[in-house]
Amino acid sequence: MGIKAALPKYEIYFYNTVLCLAMFWAASWIFEVSSSNANRKTFKPTVKPGWYYFGRKMDTADFEWMMWFSTFREHILFALSGHVLFAKICSMLAPQHRSLVYMVYGLLAVWTSMGWTYVTLILSHCILLYSISLVKIRWLCFVTGLFTLATFKCEPFVSWQAGFVEGDFELRNVLFYGGCGFTIMRCMSFALENCERKDGNYNILELLKYNFYLPFFYFGPIMTFDKFYVQANKSDLTRKEQEMWNISLQGLINLGVVIVVDVLFHFMYILTIPTDMKLLKHLSDWALVGLAYFNLVYDWVKAAVMFGVINTVSRLDHLDPPKPPKCITMLYVFAETHFDRGINDWLCKYVYDYLGGKHENVVEELVATLCTFGVTILWLGPCEVVLIWAFFNCFGLNFELWTAKLFSMEPFASFEMAMSEAMSRRIRAVFNTFNFWSIVLYNILALNSLDFAKLVTKRLLLRGFPITTIIVMFMTYCLIQVIKERERRQALIDDPDPLPPAPPPNATPSPTSAAAATAAAQPVADPSKEKAE
Repeated sequence: MGIKAALPKYEIYFYNTVLCLAMFWAASWIFEVSSSNANRKTFKPTVKPGWYYFGRKMDTADFEWMMWFSTFREHILFALSGHVLFAKICSMLAPQHRSLVYMVYGLLAVWTSMGWTYVTLILSHCILLYSISLVKIRWLCFVTGLFTLATFKCEPFVSWQAGFVEGDFELRNVLFYGGCGFTIMRCMSFALENCERKDGNYNILELLKYNFYLPFFYFGPIMTFDKFYVQANKSDLTRKEQEMWNISLQGLINLGVVIVVDVLFHFMYILTIPTDMKLLKHLSDWALVGLAYFNLVYDWVKAAVMFGVINTVSRLDHLDPPKPPKCITMLYVFAETHFDRGINDWLCKYVYDYLGGKHENVVEELVATLCTFGVTILWLGPCEVVLIWAFFNCFGLNFELWTAKLFSMEPFASFEMAMSEAMSRRIRAVFNTFNFWSIVLYNILALNSLDFAKLVTKRLLLRGFPITTIIVMFMTYCLIQVIKERERRQALIDDPDPLPPAPPPNATPSPTSAAAATAAAQPVADPSKEKAE
């Protein structure tokens, strides 16, 4: 079944209508629960007075959001504004030295915020991995990098290194672990790219420019060294038509999303409610399922805004940063499930694609996914929840390949060839529906808690069976079809179907030529354009 398989318009309209009603229905349940439990005793630590003109309390359970857009908003804006100012001056006066100015400003900003001992610690790791990269042994660079990363995830190394940080302010731990973790990943990218270089070695100054680029230093995203090196050292700083307008528009969109999320935090306490297991057990199935879904949507919104702000600054510096994460609503395939495209690009380039090849061999795919999630576990910090999350996502990724291999065999392949493309799309959407909820349930583990994930699973599959299960799966089926329709339209834009050649003037079309024109107008079967499902 091609990605361009179409359904009747009335069917798509029906799916959109059902989906909108379902969203409003779930949101109304959560709003009712939030309003009736605003003064609950267990809500007091995180539900606090908000904007006084709303007359409602605000959900402040997400430390990252409060840190970024409330507590330390002015500090972050001041640091990024200074970077933009100096970068603009340098790009006008000496564009060939702009990457050096980025490094100097970033180094001074880190020194000011965290102290010279922290800078010394970061430099020591950079020098260590740079020295190892000179040997040009790929596995040695990788092992050294993973061991160095483990020193920020395991005791007693963590406490010992954290003692080098000066000061005792609220943001210290976040900046410490963020700066160190991303530094190691960047140094590993530099070392592995240096191993691939045939003529000589990169200068250590290039590593420092890469690592101390301030917008990416503390919070990412990670841009692999090969891309950063080319873009940061580009001398031609001309912009495309309407590029500045697009950058400004993206900045305004990020600001608008921040305001909308702050408003919604006053009406739906989607982050505080999952922490109260006693309350969760008394909620309806619809409220619980909607709560799980909205938690994942919010996490995507948070990541999109946080990376969007940083990406806006980096685009002003003539860089092309990794795109924001793909919305959880658009995901029904494990192969596309990633909330950080920078980390995903890093893992794909140096682990997953390197070991998995074309991702067609079952054994190679299994080895590649195991190694990829092994590195991911170390990056996130090994614990029970992360291990369970990694196991299920690794299984889901491999199960997709096993299923694709199975249904490409006979008699399944003949069955699908015999049916219409529209019917094939409907049948695949049924299987994608179960895949979608597998992705949702697996990722709830990482965002909330194991108990919350267990409760949602029991309500959806056991206690709510068959009424809740069937209705939720039908609504999800509608969502999948809406997603597929969006992908179909995008595929037609990216790769439009060929049009038949225009007949010459005063020519009478023959039946043979008409048949040939009709055949030419049909979509061309191209395996590379098929959707991996």
